[in-house]
Amino acid sequence: MANEHNEQAQDIQQEQAEQQNEQTQADVEPANVSVEDLQEQIKKLEESLKLEKARTANAVYEAQKSVERIQRESEKHKDTVIEKFAKELLDSVDNLERAIQAGGNEESPVLEGVKLTLKSLLTTLEKFGVVEADTTRGFNADLHQAVGIDPTAKPNEIGNVLQKGYTLNGRLLRPAMVMVGQ
Repeated sequence: MANEHNEQAQDIQQEQAEQQNEQTQADVEPANVSVEDLQEQIKKLEESLKLEKARTANAVYEAQKSVERIQRESEKHKDTVIEKFAKELLDSVDNLERAIQAGGNEESPVLEGVKLTLKSLLTTLEKFGVVEADTTRGFNADLHQAVGIDPTAKPNEIGNVLQKGYTLNGRLLRPAMVMVGQ
């Protein structure tokens, strides 16, 4: 498509150069101008106007396509950056969850602070489209990674979740590591 526009631009430039040559020759000719000559000159000027309009339309089209392409690339880059950042934050989520498990049933101000910190972090991640992958509806190879067999679980059901999985705006960010029944 870009080659087609470049060829059109070259054709337009050649025609303009020819028109300028003809116009300078017409300027050099004597002042005896007939109606036919004027009509011919009007016709050439109208053609020149059409060419300029086409050139302008092509330039506007190319500019719009460039803006659209830049916007697509910008969105893709933004998604990539958010994805990398979110993956790094998931390690902190895992560590906070481990700290809560290590605290056991004992309630302390420190444990309460860790729970609040985890809740705040998860809320922030959800604002940007990061949500926990569902493990309640059975094993799904698109969302879960089976790392072992759980003898107590029903076939194709998730028995134990070793590490939570997360999605970002519907796309898998990290699969859940699960034990599955046979």
